[in-house]
Formats: sequence, structure tokens, C-alpha cells
Amino acid sequence: MRTGIVDVGSKEVVFREATATGILRLSQESLEIVSKGKSIKGDVREASTVAAIQAVKETSRTIPHCHPVPIEGCSVRWQIESSGLRCTVSVRTHWTTGVEMEALCGVSAALLCAFDMLKSSEKDSNGQYLDTCIEEISVLEKTKGQPHI
Repeated sequence: MRTGIVDVGSKEVVFREATATGILRLSQESLEIVSKGKSIKGDVREASTVAAIQAVKETSRTIPHCHPVPIEGCSVRWQIESSGLRCTVSVRTHWTTGVEMEALCGVSAALLCAFDMLKSSEKDSNGQYLDTCIEEISVLEKTKGQPHI
């Protein structure tokens, strides 16, 4: 058996983009805190956006078989839904390998950061998180070739 990082040195450098999403299931109290931008630790979406960007840039340090990728762009979008907070991350580059893992890492870190910032309003009387969970993390789309205009 042969293991290691896949050799992408002979692959063509082309435009690549990936978009991933996920949701943090939250109580109505926490959703209200997010909408007002007033958790005890600060603005949840603002801090979690920074966490997403950091995770995108550090993906190859977290996932052993990922190559370091020169990130040319990253966007983080938030949507408050009826039962949770959705994060969607898009990552762009011109490189020899895709950026779907970078987008997934961005979403994961953003939602973990939001969970951390909302722990105090999510705990029950026994300190447990019975209904709080991160779900549906997935790649929505990946593109190779020409950027969509």
C-alpha cells in the first residue's frame, strides 16, 4: 500500500471554486442573541466569520492530505433560519487542486465558534446541550475551469 500526499505537480493551474454550508441548531433565545449581535462574548457572526477565514487558510495544517493552496478569495455568508444559524463559505483560487476541503473547514470552524459563543444560552439546568448541534455540513458546489460571471 502506498500512502502520502497525491502528486498534483503535473496538473494544470485553473480557476477553482467551492461552496460549502452547514447549520447550527439553536434555541429561539440564541437566535435572538445572534440577530441582535449581542452575545456575552461579542458579535457571533463577526467573530465566527474570522474563524472561518482562518480555517480556510490553515486547512492543509488541519487535514493531513490537503495541499497548501494559495487562497485568492473567501466569502462567508450567514442566514438566520427558523431553527438555526446557517453558514455558507465560498473559496476561490487558481491552482492545481480544488478547494472544497477549505470551504468545509471554513464552515466547520465558523459553526464551532458560534456554538462556543452561545454556550451560556444553550445549556439546560444541568449544563447539557440537549438540542444544540451542528448538522448538514456539505459541499453545495465545486467549479473547475472558468469562473462564473
